[in-house]
Amino acid sequence: MKTRVLIIGGGVTGTGLARDLALRGIPCVLVEQRDIDAGASGGNHGLLHSGGRYVASDAEAARECRDEGNLLKRLAPHCIEETQGLFVAVPGDDETYIADFPDLCTRSGIPAEPVDPNTALEWEPALSPNLIAAYAVEDASVDPFKLALDNIADACRLGAVFLPHTQAVSFESEKKRVRSVRLRNRLTGETLRVEADQVVNAAGAWAGRVAHRAGLHLNVVCSKGTLLITQSRITRRVINRLRKPGDGDILVPGGTVSILGTTSVRVDTPEGCRPTVPEVDRIIEEGAAMVPVLADTRYIRAYAGVRPLIGSSGGDDRKVSRGFALLDHSAEGLENFTTIAGGKLTTYRLMAEKTADLVCKKLQVSKPCRTRTEPLPPSDTGRWTQPGLAPREWLRSGRSDDLLLCECEMVSRDVVDRIIQSLQDQGGQPTLRSVGLRSRIGKGPCQGGFCSARIAAYMYDIGAVTGHSGLKGLRDFLRERWRGKRPVLWDLPMEQAELQEALHCGLFGLEQ
Repeated sequence: MKTRVLIIGGGVTGTGLARDLALRGIPCVLVEQRDIDAGASGGNHGLLHSGGRYVASDAEAARECRDEGNLLKRLAPHCIEETQGLFVAVPGDDETYIADFPDLCTRSGIPAEPVDPNTALEWEPALSPNLIAAYAVEDASVDPFKLALDNIADACRLGAVFLPHTQAVSFESEKKRVRSVRLRNRLTGETLRVEADQVVNAAGAWAGRVAHRAGLHLNVVCSKGTLLITQSRITRRVINRLRKPGDGDILVPGGTVSILGTTSVRVDTPEGCRPTVPEVDRIIEEGAAMVPVLADTRYIRAYAGVRPLIGSSGGDDRKVSRGFALLDHSAEGLENFTTIAGGKLTTYRLMAEKTADLVCKKLQVSKPCRTRTEPLPPSDTGRWTQPGLAPREWLRSGRSDDLLLCECEMVSRDVVDRIIQSLQDQGGQPTLRSVGLRSRIGKGPCQGGFCSARIAAYMYDIGAVTGHSGLKGLRDFLRERWRGKRPVLWDLPMEQAELQEALHCGLFGLEQ
């Protein structure tokens, strides 16, 4: 295969870059070793930052979040819920920081209006009655999966090629240029050689490994952040602790749930990253100081993402800039190899734009960026990640023969059919996890405990999976769900987990 640009990494930055280049008429191929948003892009709060969190530690990142957040609200409103946000302080918080906060916001051009604590409690009754200060900001929540799926769908519509489950395993270089990259499909074992004029490393926490395979050194530090999902939505607005960034200090509502986090723990490798019980306890303890009900609410899942931090070697990872790094490796011996890393979900479009500008300069292409002005169109591929959409469509259709395959989230057979068809249209191989990533399957209270076997059986019925692949997909799906449930199990949910284990292992033999 030949292309002008090969992008390695299918997070929001990689998919955003593919769309940016496609809009400029530049052919590109995007490869991802797993699936869309498999790294930090799928392991975050889903917070569209106002910038208020960084006004004291990183004013430049704060301004980038402010500007890009406003752009995305206008260009991709279907991916965003404009919740608004509050920064709140409780007794014991740093009063100097509280006093400095409004001036710091003003310097960064970030709107932050003082709110009387009693008014804040009227807005959000779940807040602590002991508030000593509150400020209203323009935070919002964003669906990172819908964002990435819509970006890659539009890119493919414009001629880009997306290869999921495809890993860049080796590079062939000559005369300071990457001549070809050998790819391997991790599901089939098939290999493919791609010749590209330019190669972009957008692999996030894996960017250091990709660079190493190309013969370069890149210092990427992995910082794990753990988050918890509540069974119900706790607040209407995003709630931030009015202090320097720390553990358990953000509660982000999204759809029917809320997400509480996060932590910052240095890890050696992004593989095997998982939440732990001590982290969960710490997050709940800190979060309950600003929203007391968090001490007793039911959590259906915990998950962890790995932040790729560039240039950090020691100390507190929270002090490392949340800005992004765009690295041209020409001086290191590869003239057509570029790395984009770091940054925030909120600033993904800007990261893609700056990367595309550099790539176009190297290609001697003068076409301007269009993602700053051209709205991101919704796609059928990404629409089913929206909470509540599947049941509305099911009820509206009035079809008595369209069975519900996932009862928690009311995902019907027709929705599963449409997702499988979209995967096959893109040349992909449907798996239970790929269907779950593109829908609400497995995201309800049972976390796929019952619907997973039902959907796997249906995929066998229609020939979407064959042989042992469906059972392997079912095990992989349940293993990933269990990894998130285990740290938050106690009381009734633990009894329910025992029942599911009896079904999965005792009846289906899935432990083998």
